[in-house]
Amino acid sequence: MSARPETADQPAVVVAGDALVDLTPTRTADGAAAFQPLPGGSCLNVAAGLGRLGVPTALLARISDDHFGDLLRAHLAASGTRLTHVLPTSDPTTLAAVHLREDGSAAYSFHANGAADRGLRPEHLAALPDGGTLPEGTALHLGSLGLLLEPLASTLDGLLRREAGRRLVSLDPNVRPDLVTDRAAYLRRFADWVALADVVKASDEDLAWLHPGEPYEAVADRWLASGAGLVLITFGSRGAWAVGRAASVHVPTPAVEVVDTVGAGDAFTAGMLAHLHHIGRLTREGVDGLGAGELARLVSYAVEIAADTCTRAGAQPPHRRDGVPVPS
Repeated sequence: MSARPETADQPAVVVAGDALVDLTPTRTADGAAAFQPLPGGSCLNVAAGLGRLGVPTALLARISDDHFGDLLRAHLAASGTRLTHVLPTSDPTTLAAVHLREDGSAAYSFHANGAADRGLRPEHLAALPDGGTLPEGTALHLGSLGLLLEPLASTLDGLLRREAGRRLVSLDPNVRPDLVTDRAAYLRRFADWVALADVVKASDEDLAWLHPGEPYEAVADRWLASGAGLVLITFGSRGAWAVGRAASVHVPTPAVEVVDTVGAGDAFTAGMLAHLHHIGRLTREGVDGLGAGELARLVSYAVEIAADTCTRAGAQPPHRRDGVPVPS
C-alpha cells in the first residue's frame, strides 16, 4: 500500500488535546528536594514524539503566553512539531506534579482550574487554518485529559464525531482516575469514542480501571467488534500486545536502564503512528489490513521508542537523528 500524497504544508497527523508542564522531582546542588518544569501532557507528548520521528504533525491545543507556555512552544518547535494549530491565550498553563514510585513509574496530581488547554471551546476551532477543517487524509489523535476536563472534553467530543469515518482516528484514554468525578458518565463517553475510533491504545492500568477483572483479550475483542481496526495494549516492562482484523502479537520490552517512565506510553503511541505513516498505512483501510508480520514490526518499533524514552528524565522521546531507524 503506497503512502498517501502530501503537500509541504499539510500535516499527516493532527493531535488534539492537553498541553501542560510536568513538575518533575529533582535535587538542588545542596541536595534539597526540588521540581524541574518539563514539557508534558499526553497529547503534547505524542505530537512532539511524532515530530521527532519525522512525521509532519500539528498540535491542536490552547497554549498560554506565560513562561510555561513559552517552554511548551520551544519544545514543540525543537521537536519539529508544527504550531499552525496552536491557539494563544493568557490563561495559565496546566501544571502536573509528578511523583515517582520506587520502580520509576509515575503518578500525577493536576492543577488545571481555569487553565489554557482545558479552556478549548468549539468557537476556538474557527480560528484554526481553514476554519478548523482538517485536510483530507490527515489522521486525528486524541484522548487523555481531553476526555475529562471541560469544556475541552465536549469540544473534542464534537471534533471526533465530525471527523470519524472521514479519516483515521486514534484514541488513547490514558485514564487519570483522580480527575474522574462521574465514573458512569466517563465510561459512557469513552464507549462512544471507542465506537468511533479506528485505533485504540490503552495500558494495562487503564484496563484495570475501565473494565476491572476482565481479560484484556475480551475487552479488545469488544472494541474491535464496535468498529476499531486495531487495538494495542501496553504492559510496561512486560511489553505490548496488539490485535487487528487478521492477527494478534505480543512483543517483549527491550532491556534498558530506566531513569523514569514519564511519557513512555505516549512515546509508544507516537512510535505506532509514525510506523503506520512511514509504511503508508496511516488510513482506516491501512490498519484493517495488517498481517501478522506487519503487526509484529509495528509493535516492535513502538516498544523500542517507548523503551528508549525511559532512559531519559521526563517525556523525551528519541529523534530520528539519534539513530532511530525509519520503518520500512
